[in-house]
Amino acid sequence: MLIHPQFNAVAVQIGPLAIHWYGLTYLVAFGLFLWLASLRVRIAPFAQRGWTRREVEDMLFYGVLGVVIGGRLGYVLFYKPGYYAGNPFEVLAVWKGGMSFHGGMLGVFAAVALFARQRGRTFLEATDLIAPCVPLGLASGRIGNFINGELWGRAADPRLPWAMVFPQSGSEVPRHPSQIYQVLLEGLLLFVLLWWYARRPAAYAGTRGQPVWGKVSGAFLFGYGLLRFTAEYFREPDAFLGLLAFNLSMGQWLCLPMIVAGAAMWAWARRRDL
Repeated sequence: MLIHPQFNAVAVQIGPLAIHWYGLTYLVAFGLFLWLASLRVRIAPFAQRGWTRREVEDMLFYGVLGVVIGGRLGYVLFYKPGYYAGNPFEVLAVWKGGMSFHGGMLGVFAAVALFARQRGRTFLEATDLIAPCVPLGLASGRIGNFINGELWGRAADPRLPWAMVFPQSGSEVPRHPSQIYQVLLEGLLLFVLLWWYARRPAAYAGTRGQPVWGKVSGAFLFGYGLLRFTAEYFREPDAFLGLLAFNLSMGQWLCLPMIVAGAAMWAWARRRDL
């Protein structure tokens, strides 16, 4: 069995200023997004639509606000609505932890919709641009989870070569390093598949010579939902929730609408392409 290395959560300490690894992984995620989206605006059909790096930078600003606000509100509403209803001022206590990917995603959708409206772009045009840029950022965030020794996996067979004890869990039970599973699945694998698909002309081509938007966004929703749903079978459910109906975790229940919406969006965009 492996033992979690028990990293120091603080990466750099300069006097009273402490820079945490988790904060650095967010910065890496935003930097990767900026780099990848800057590459995306150079390819057709985005170059033909006049997209620029400056717009990417502006959209990143909107997206950061969406991630932080949506991620926090999603955690409050999806995971602990009763607690925060009784302690409303703690909703703002983000330094105590508590962020939801699904809430962050909805926050980004709202932020991108606002950005697109202000710039005269369509919502799906903007989401098709950024969708392939997201998975590596997600992978960076999961690495932060692993460094912090949080969101550990379910109990694993001790004979599993990479089974790992997370002392933060309060037990010596060997567990799946589910954070690494998520890095590999919804991070690296999803990035490779989406990046490959999003560079194919068929991902946008329309029969009338105009680009058809929505297929790349739909592929992201479907792919992330499916891979996250799978990874959740190895991730320990939140202690205060446990497993819900049909022995599914809250994360899995939140992924089901993503899978359905992604498949429906892709099919709808595909029909418009015919």
